[in-house]
Amino acid sequence: MTDDTKAAEPGQPDDELTALRRALDEARRLVEEKTAEARDNHDRSLRVAAELENFKKRTQREREEYVRFANESLLREILPVLDNFDRALGAARAAPEAQGFVTGVELIQRELLRVLEKFGVSPYSAVGQPFDPERHEAVQRVVRPGAKEMMVVEETQRGYLLNGRVLRPAVVVVAVPPDSENA
Repeated sequence: MTDDTKAAEPGQPDDELTALRRALDEARRLVEEKTAEARDNHDRSLRVAAELENFKKRTQREREEYVRFANESLLREILPVLDNFDRALGAARAAPEAQGFVTGVELIQRELLRVLEKFGVSPYSAVGQPFDPERHEAVQRVVRPGAKEMMVVEETQRGYLLNGRVLRPAVVVVAVPPDSENA
């Protein structure tokens, strides 16, 4: 047997075989390391993609919200005009000779309300409802026989919603029990 063809004898290290085993172990270690790194990168890319998708959805919601409520300040400025129509109608209804005037002002008021409704504004009635600090602004508390406690018994200024959100709270008078010292 020549040196090239003889098999390694037991107990003698074969340098070539040992070197191959070391190289194989090193290759396995590198593959495992790179596999773990690839897995981490994949997970990271999935998280970034999910964050980007959430960002897009949040931005879209914010844009839609902005569009829905963009005219809010303008609409708030118009509400006193509606209040003045209510006052004018209240005063004119007391005079029987002003019936033509009342009819004309009611027409204008209805048309203005119709236009505002196109933009999401709607009036709401507070009378007969339980007091809700989110929707009502109490300016007075009165003893009212037959009325439940903290029930709205009068509305001094109408409340308005803009797309379901309070644009202006109703200004109200609230009932309190007869024995209440704060009435």
